[in-house]
Amino acid sequence: MTARTGSVVRRNTVLLAGALACLSGMVQLVVAVSTITLVLVTGIESILGLAPAIFLAAAAAAALPAGRAMDRWGRVPVLAAGCCAGIAGCTLAAAGCRWDSALLVGAGFALVGVSSGTVLLARAAAADLYPPERRARGISYVLFGALFGAALGPLVFRPLLAGKELSLDALALPYLAAAGLMVVALALVLLVRPDPKRLAQEWWGDGIDEAPAVELRGIVARRGVLAAVVAAVTSFAVMVSVMNLTGYVVVGHGHHQRDVFTVISAHIVGMYALVLVIGGLIDRLGRRPALVGGLAIAALSTGGLAWIESVPWTSLALFGLGLGWNVSYVAAAAELSDSAAPNERGKLLGLTDLLSGAAGAGLALVGGVVYTGLGVAALALAIAALALVPAVWMSARTLLQSPLGARWVRRFSV
Repeated sequence: MTARTGSVVRRNTVLLAGALACLSGMVQLVVAVSTITLVLVTGIESILGLAPAIFLAAAAAAALPAGRAMDRWGRVPVLAAGCCAGIAGCTLAAAGCRWDSALLVGAGFALVGVSSGTVLLARAAAADLYPPERRARGISYVLFGALFGAALGPLVFRPLLAGKELSLDALALPYLAAAGLMVVALALVLLVRPDPKRLAQEWWGDGIDEAPAVELRGIVARRGVLAAVVAAVTSFAVMVSVMNLTGYVVVGHGHHQRDVFTVISAHIVGMYALVLVIGGLIDRLGRRPALVGGLAIAALSTGGLAWIESVPWTSLALFGLGLGWNVSYVAAAAELSDSAAPNERGKLLGLTDLLSGAAGAGLALVGGVVYTGLGVAALALAIAALALVPAVWMSARTLLQSPLGARWVRRFSV
């Protein structure tokens, strides 16, 4: 890597990380108050899971088209469009709060989801910037920017709600502040140059744009891809469904709405604080152990919510959930990026995000029903079990493919 190449990589990495920090701040607000907002605007408590479901379904629907567009037109134009969707979505949500309109609030949540599903594909741009042997670390550098978004809840949104009665009028201003964050994200994305996709083609030689891209079915059939997709989908669905329902659970335990930001901030710190260390470890130790280990940590942390109620312990559990997601998510992103050329990478990650968002939306919607009908313990234990299933599956596959496992199979098949 030449001095000029290193300078361009560092600058673009910082800019992409800054954009994800702004996205993280916006998403933190929506996670913390979307369930409360929808219940206030409709007066129907039983649909509390609908708000995160709208957000997650929109993110899922946007991911694959955005990934395909990235492969065709480059990373920067698509990321910029995602930032614009976030600005519009937060503005509509604020307008819905101001005029007590469920339609505007729902449309706002949908556009915020589109923004999240699009801008999270910045990890494709991050993968473009680094060679395969440093790819997990490079992805972690960009994701590290989201850690700073964890501070935006207490610093920006909490003061806007402090001392105020929880009402739609009080929620309008934080949504406008979140729109302002996405204006900053847009400015940062537009400063990224040259486009990371072009850099990947020119510098690393890990794909040639003129070569025909393989269809998704063929890419998924490549070695290691299916396991990475399963781990990514499961870890994201578990993490995001629990995260989006946490606001209502914390308030249901008798805590103030402002305490939700403390819990969500701890969760986001868990998602990103150790990402620089984890990325390097994944590059050295391998993808499969990280996929399994991350899911196991997420399951343990989620299951703990069945017995805890205090803000500090809930914050610790959400920190662990974020950490488990971090490990499996970075490993999956690196594995998927290694398995695809630059003109395939966007759609493969987009497909993964589509499946992840759809699973997360469904789990959040069903989770809301489970919580209102059976309580937090049933919700926590059920989601923990879902996280363990693919971890056990991948561990069993790894064992059976090992020399010891092969001998065991031959012995008992006789």
